Formats: sequence, C-alpha cells, structure tokens
Amino acid sequence: MSILGTLADGAFIALQGLTGALSAYQVGVSLFGYRKPKDTITHAPKKSFAIFVAAHNEAEVIEPLIENLHQLEYPRELYDIFVICDNCTDNTAEIVRNANALAFERFDDTKRGKGYAIEWMLERLWEQEKKYDAVVMFDADNLAAKDFLVHMNEKLMNGDKVIQGYLGTKNPNDTWITASYAISYCIANRTWQFARYNLGLANALGGTGICIDADLLKEMGWGAHSLTEDVEFTARCVERGIYPTWAHNAKVFDEKPHTMRASWRQRLRWMQGHFDCASRYFWPLMGKSIKNRNWAMLDAALYLFQPMRVLIILFTTIILYLQWMMPSWWAITDIQDVMLPTPYWVVINIFLYAQLPLSMILEKAHWKSYLYLPIFPIFLLTWFPITLFAYFTKNNKKWSHTEHTRAIRLDELSN
Repeated sequence: MSILGTLADGAFIALQGLTGALSAYQVGVSLFGYRKPKDTITHAPKKSFAIFVAAHNEAEVIEPLIENLHQLEYPRELYDIFVICDNCTDNTAEIVRNANALAFERFDDTKRGKGYAIEWMLERLWEQEKKYDAVVMFDADNLAAKDFLVHMNEKLMNGDKVIQGYLGTKNPNDTWITASYAISYCIANRTWQFARYNLGLANALGGTGICIDADLLKEMGWGAHSLTEDVEFTARCVERGIYPTWAHNAKVFDEKPHTMRASWRQRLRWMQGHFDCASRYFWPLMGKSIKNRNWAMLDAALYLFQPMRVLIILFTTIILYLQWMMPSWWAITDIQDVMLPTPYWVVINIFLYAQLPLSMILEKAHWKSYLYLPIFPIFLLTWFPITLFAYFTKNNKKWSHTEHTRAIRLDELSN
C-alpha cells in the first residue's frame, strides 16, 4: 500500500472514530435527561427584572407578547418591559407605547442585528435611575408562561447568574416544518439541556427566554455581535468559568417558520454564526479544559464542534456509499476493516431515534406531533446541505430577519 493510501486510510478511520465517539458521548449524556424535573419554589418574589424584547418590524406580533408580559404572575413593580425597536420601518414603536411598554427606537445602518441592538439597549439601561437585579430577553414573536419570572427569581436567589428557560413552539401544528421544529425542541430540551443541567455542565443559551444577572452583565459586557449572539455569549461565559444553567419550568414559546425556504434561511444563519463562534472559541475552550481538567469546558467546546461533526458524518457517509457502489473507485480502505462496524452504528441510531417518542411523551407533546414522526427524518436530512453551505459562507455577517405574522395569544396555545 502506498504512503498516500496509508494516510487516506488513517484519516478516514480517525474521522469515523471521532464521530462514533462523539455520538456515543451524546447518547450517554442524554440518559441523564429522563429524571423527573423538580418544581419547587422556596423564595418569594424579590429580584427585579428589566425585560428586553428585540423587535425589527414586528407590528403583527408584538402586541400579544406585551399583553402577555403585563399578565405575568409576578409583582408588577418588580419588572419593566423595554422594547428595542431596531431599525423599524413600520409602526412597532407606536403599538408598543399604546400597549404601555417602553419603546426605545434605534437606527443604525452599519451595526445591524440583534447582538448590537442588545448592547445598545444595555448602555441605556445602565443610565436609568431605576436599577434592576437581572435582564430577561425575549424575541418579539414569543409568549412566556405566566410563572416565568417566578422560576427565574428562584434561580437567581439560589445564586445562578445566567439562566436559559425552556424553549417551546407556539405553532407546532401549522405545517410539517413547524411540527419538525417542535419535535426537535422536545428532544433538545430533554436530552441536551436538561441532561446537562443534571450533570452540572453548562447549558446552551437559545437566543430567547434568557435571564442574566445585571451585575455580571455590567462586569463582562455583552460583547456578542455574531449572527448567533446566544452561542457567542455562552462561550464567553464558559471561558470565564461561568456556566449557564437551565430552568425547565420557566417556559417560553417561539413562533417557527412555516416553509422550507424560511426555515432554510433561519437555520443557515444559525450555522453560519455557529461556525464563526467555533473559529474563535473552540480552541481556547479546549485548551482550558485540558489545562484545568474541566469537563464543563470540554463539553462546551464539543457543542461548538457540532456543525463540523455534521460535515464529517456527511463526508464519511458519502465515502462509504461510493465504496459500496463502486469498489474500484477507492480500494485502499476495505469496508469490512473500518474502525467502527455496522452494528455499532445500528445501536447508536436505535438509541437516538428511540429518544424521539420518549422525549415527546415526557414533554406532553400535542398528539398531532406524533403524526409527523415518519417524515421527521426528512427535516433532519436537510441539516446536511444547510451546514455544508454555511461552512463555505461562514464569513457572512449580514443579519437575516425571520418574518413573523401569527398574532397568537397565550390562551390559544392549548387549542
């Protein structure tokens, strides 16, 4: 065998070994997500909150959210609603003021995007006479459970500094796309977020439903301007030894795109931003995790590696398929001698796919969601071209806005 063949063989086996190990790792971690969540409130409302709502031309959906926030089961004097009307060309600000919330209008053609808008609003918040214990962040299309701040108050009183709430979908039954998002969130909430919370690892911030201690924000600043400001701020926190935690009972409901085109644009932005953050934070976190023998930092670094793992799986799958279809195309690797045999992958995939209905049952998913399980793999497969395209366009910094049009209210979610 030639040197080139030996190197190609070794690289292929190494890539398979890497993806196999990471898949097994995630399966092992996910098993800790099946405990029963505790719902114990021991502290009376004490913490004060500045609620930020990032809005860009959200006239169609902003009023139900503000109405929802006014009705939270928390002392009204302990929270205020600040809506960042970011480069709006509609009447979002007018609707916000008519709904008795504070509208702050921002116009900046160069620093566009949610991350810049949040940083701009924080500068104005620190100038306010009234001081707050924490900042909560929602998107304009969200709805929050009425006890959301009760659970965040509990977490803050227990000493947590950065908290991610439970992310649900407010329109799961609109199309097969929204149903696929809903299924994905059930799995992520249980097998990723709740599992890591139970293990004491860092949770990943999800862009909305976030609560951050005000003093911590003043100390470290926001500093997250990428297309995925949540991923970036998570990395910045973990790098400093601050591990975001999880509030399983603090629920926020997010509107999801109806069409594949809109979903593609949204997920492409997520992957572009994720690649960007990984390029800046993966190696520093890996280095610190090894130096300090810190599992939480290692796990956070592996989270940043996830898009690259998707590409490696795509690459190795294509190679194996070509070997099977055209053995003479690449004869240097014998399929029977690959590092991880087929039974290994069968077992891994059985575990992964078994988590779909199990997570849905535990999270009490709507019965209609189960009807979409047979076509859910199609949605999963679309991540491959999206991630591949994102890799080659990862330097894109242009914010892509997801339009929202469903004015759903909290009491309609169960219907």
